[in-house]
Amino acid sequence: MDVFIQKMRHRKDRRKALILEEAWKALASPIMAEFLLYLNKTVRKFWGEIIEVTQELTDILSNPIVKDSIINNSDTVILLDQSKALENFDEVARLLSITDTERRKIFTTNQLNNREGRGLFKEVYIRRGQTGEVYGVEVSLEQYLVYTTEKPEKSAVEIYTRQYGEYTRGLDAFVADYRSSGQSLTEFVTSVNQAGRPLTIMN
Repeated sequence: MDVFIQKMRHRKDRRKALILEEAWKALASPIMAEFLLYLNKTVRKFWGEIIEVTQELTDILSNPIVKDSIINNSDTVILLDQSKALENFDEVARLLSITDTERRKIFTTNQLNNREGRGLFKEVYIRRGQTGEVYGVEVSLEQYLVYTTEKPEKSAVEIYTRQYGEYTRGLDAFVADYRSSGQSLTEFVTSVNQAGRPLTIMN
């Protein structure tokens, strides 16, 4: 906490950012919650920003100390697929001031049949001010595999990495073998994990 405040106040020549990634146990502490309340109100004055990341909006909404501060000071709201929250979205919509028009946009996320001939992508709703849009975030297969959190995919890439001795060579070989296999990514990953080795032998 002290390190960030010092950087925020004294590093005037650069942008500062504090990203809280699933830090909700810290929020349970009154000291940390008060710190975040202070930061949300002051960080922009020092050319800084605070980003709160959560898989569950209720983590923010159920914390009375920071809820209003985060919501009132957030210029940008980014929502991933909310289809699981469809039944209890009313409270979220009310607290985030989401209109019926914006709600309809939010619930189109990842619901359209628009993936034919495209790379791997997910959709995301981004709102600045009162109006938002749904955007497709498309990355290369290599980028997808580097950042995937799907355990079977990570395990299959690790098998190639062990065989080729370094991550980049293993990843390149994995992608080359997958593209020449004619299989879907899921099928290829399953085949690699079942074999326990790369599906082509290294030259």
